[in-house]
Amino acid sequence: MNFGEALRLLKVGGLVRRTGWNGKGMWLALTPGSTITSEQARSGAVKAQVEQEKVTTVTILPHIDMRTADGGICIGWLASQTDMLAEDWEEL
Repeated sequence: MNFGEALRLLKVGGLVRRTGWNGKGMWLALTPGSTITSEQARSGAVKAQVEQEKVTTVTILPHIDMRTADGGICIGWLASQTDMLAEDWEEL
């Protein structure tokens, strides 16, 4: 399938991957948006926004995450030109 079809699957809760990726066990998932309260802000950009802007909530926008070959989760995966033009996408 192509990237557009893969995006449609992500939007309905599916997991997708490319057969052309070298790493084993890699896949993508769409993470829905959420709201984090200042009490939940522990680190990173959310904590910085709370401290710098003195806000009580931070909105995290929907984004695509990747399960990496080493078992980690990469927050905010971005598609390369090759990924967007590939026809080897598949659903898990």
